[in-house]
Amino acid sequence: MASQHHGPTSVLASPSSPAAPAARVAGVGPTVFATITAEAVRTGAANLGQGFPDEDGPAEMLRLAAAEITGGNNQYGPGRGLPSLRRAVADDRARRLGHHVAPDDVLVTVGATEGIAAAVLGLVDRGREVVVLEPTYDAYSAAIRLAEAVARPVRLLLDDGRWHLDRARFAAAVADGPAAVILNSPHNPTGTVLGRDDLEFIADTVRGTGVVVISDEVYERLAFDRPHIAFATLPGMADRTVTLSSAAKSFNVTGWKTGWAIAPPPLLDAVTAAKQFLSYVGVTPLQPAVAWALGHADDWSGRWGRLLRDRRDRLAAVLRATGQDVLHSDGTYFLVSDIAPLGLGISAEEFCRGLPEAVGVAAIPVSSFVADVDEQVRTLVRWTFCKADETLDRAEERLRTADWTRLHKAGN
Repeated sequence: MASQHHGPTSVLASPSSPAAPAARVAGVGPTVFATITAEAVRTGAANLGQGFPDEDGPAEMLRLAAAEITGGNNQYGPGRGLPSLRRAVADDRARRLGHHVAPDDVLVTVGATEGIAAAVLGLVDRGREVVVLEPTYDAYSAAIRLAEAVARPVRLLLDDGRWHLDRARFAAAVADGPAAVILNSPHNPTGTVLGRDDLEFIADTVRGTGVVVISDEVYERLAFDRPHIAFATLPGMADRTVTLSSAAKSFNVTGWKTGWAIAPPPLLDAVTAAKQFLSYVGVTPLQPAVAWALGHADDWSGRWGRLLRDRRDRLAAVLRATGQDVLHSDGTYFLVSDIAPLGLGISAEEFCRGLPEAVGVAAIPVSSFVADVDEQVRTLVRWTFCKADETLDRAEERLRTADWTRLHKAGN
């Protein structure tokens, strides 16, 4: 006898329903960057939250990309990327950073974010720990969760307006036998560039262990006050390091999603095994243009870095003028301020949630980058200075004339 249907039932009623999300993504909503940017668009706020520039990269690079598209280079390329880009990455690393690798040690990825995911999925088994420096870029935690591994945060120490490595906690975390360490220098969100002494301490700590180092160096061209050091160039680190970078932050093309992973064959093979089932190949027509930029756009890159440094100093002065404390930033797109001196009695999360509507500016709370919010980060806000002068002009006018009591009322 046919069963009878007695009315609608919710497909989400049972956790075992096919429509229920997998545990690895359950509860995961839009990123804080998407949320804040959407609010900035809704309110017409000057967006100093999400880190994308208002200005495009080198004109010749853009022209070459357009020519590749209109010229018919629009189908699958080689799985590991076009040979011209892989050679250009290897040549660029050797020339600028003394990081000598072969083109066969380079894998083209769909942005550094895919490289992060592929590295974690390819090299970290379920249940293993991955040490991350906190505040932590949210893509690291997401990749670790997708691999069903466990993030082991080591909070950077904040001392006299500067962040630095907590060596005792880092050594203790590595002593517990994690599968990997994820480094990020220059560091998002703090703007810190780890010095040689801290990097050598990290190298000394992992040397002789089975720990793999995943080194996210996407801001490698944007170190202003300290030189960027490629972690793989430290003694003994080349064989255990996966280096990640991308054209996005080097050449102002965040929408191109063209990045690369660099590692010796045993590590790169594992990363490739995961990457090939995430996107198969990178964006073919953009790769020759990025290869050109790596070989010919150093002058453009130098000018852009100097301009960003000036914009950093300008934004820092504006924030100090409002009464906030500003922490030191060595590079990247970002600097961090402390809103506690404003006396609003609210957290950075409440501040950033109300800022677009009340002041007409958008920013990101540093609490979004930590697992446990404590007094150290509760009132810290991340701002980006990679925007055009027109955007910074609007932000400066609004911040200097802000009625902070509107935020105080919103938070209470």
